[in-house]
Amino acid sequence: MSKQRIARTVLLVLAIGAVSAVGGARVTGDPPGWMAGCWLSIADNSWTEECWTSPRAGTMLGSGRSGAGKGADAVLKSWEATQILPDARGVPVFWAAPQGGKRVASPMLSRGADEIVFANPAHDYPQRIRYWREGKHLNAEIALADGSRATSWRYEPM
Repeated sequence: MSKQRIARTVLLVLAIGAVSAVGGARVTGDPPGWMAGCWLSIADNSWTEECWTSPRAGTMLGSGRSGAGKGADAVLKSWEATQILPDARGVPVFWAAPQGGKRVASPMLSRGADEIVFANPAHDYPQRIRYWREGKHLNAEIALADGSRATSWRYEPM
């Protein structure tokens, strides 16, 4: 094979790769559609809400907020924008931007039929994010990588 032909073949492979990259990631791990919907957790006078869109093109968009009180007396304590997006290999990655700050990525660590776990051991906290379903309830837990300093929520559908 001539050097010109090898060079053309290499350029063709690179061009195909560039077109594929521009066209978006191929989804190989569907996002957890069982998380879709709006969810509410109430404990004493505090509340936490989380909403997720249905999966489309490997993507789920989410939002969350926490506060205390009811009605006109409610006070917002925190909020965040979240996404589950496929990486270049199509693997789901959980992205969170608390209070509109810098987005933090946590790639999927494991999944089952009704559970998904994301992890980023390099992040300060949380390093692990876990969602799972138990019947009509959506559960969520954040923790350090070893499971310590865990905080969890049990959500009812809204």
